[in-house]
Amino acid sequence: MSHRNEMAELARTPAELEVPATLGALGEIAAFVLGLAARAGLDKRATYRIRLAVDELATNIVMHGYRGGGGRITVRGRSGPGRVQIVLVDDAPAFDPVAGRLPPAPGTPPERRRIGGLGIHLALTSVDEFDYARRDGRNISTLTVTAEGTDRCPPPP
Repeated sequence: MSHRNEMAELARTPAELEVPATLGALGEIAAFVLGLAARAGLDKRATYRIRLAVDELATNIVMHGYRGGGGRITVRGRSGPGRVQIVLVDDAPAFDPVAGRLPPAPGTPPERRRIGGLGIHLALTSVDEFDYARRDGRNISTLTVTAEGTDRCPPPP
């Protein structure tokens, strides 16, 4: 299937959820993601990867973006055979997760590592594609996961 056909298939099944930017809404976001993963027929590993990444980014939006000051998170999802794409939109201050990620420093024991950034690093490395944009005062993060065995570029050994 060509990339264009894949995107057309993804576009056929859009869904959207808007929730308050609170820790209490994270369960609703997770259920939304799990529903899309089930609809796409994702295997357990791919389902875990997309849920982990979305949960980490949504938590980051609540805790660091809005800093508990209220706000909304819009979650848009598309699913096609073996593929799920999630878009998180918020109007918190600008935050590019790629710039904010912190890979673990080689040879540094966990207790001596700087706090913060590692969860974002794990989230972004768990998805197959990630994109961030700041448009019209909004953060827009797009995450895509493809089922195991259908990856165009398998991860290096």
